[in-house]
Amino acid sequence: MKALLELAEIPRSTYYYWVKQFNRPDQDATLKAQIQAIYNEHKGRYGYRRIRDELVNRRHRINHKKVQRIMKELGLKCLIRMKKYRSYKGEVGKVAPHILDRNFKAEKPNEKWVTDITEFKLFGEKLYVSPMLDLFNGEIIAYTIGSRPTYSLVSEMLEKSFERLTMEDELLIHSDQGWHYQMKKYYRDHA
Repeated sequence: MKALLELAEIPRSTYYYWVKQFNRPDQDATLKAQIQAIYNEHKGRYGYRRIRDELVNRRHRINHKKVQRIMKELGLKCLIRMKKYRSYKGEVGKVAPHILDRNFKAEKPNEKWVTDITEFKLFGEKLYVSPMLDLFNGEIIAYTIGSRPTYSLVSEMLEKSFERLTMEDELLIHSDQGWHYQMKKYYRDHA
């Protein structure tokens, strides 16, 4: 053993320190099991902050840095991080009047629809989803997914959505007025 330690240039004291550590029981074993359980319970969608909050809800006093360190040891990473896509906020074209006025209730299907573009990461790759939601029942009418937030992402989703309409429907579409919804092409084709 002495020859191996010299070859590896490891002091004997360091070797014996680690031998002693291997024989000790893991003080964080129950905490690791709980972190793993919360991670699995939420299908990998919780990162260290939300897992720490869940542990606090379960009456644990724990620092987020410790949760982060343990998750790193266990190889646990949040699989999907959703965040709102922030498009250009200025005006590039026509801005529609704000008719909805935070009245997010609809009396019947195809009366009020809302849309937006959301960016998320999946396995390190950015993807963008453009859904159309009916405020009557929360149903996703149509959606498109793409690797870039192009105008076609919105226009293709709108074409799919409009297939659902009948001649009797009087529809109001609400969006965040991002650049996709200000383009002349949008108003010419869909307004």
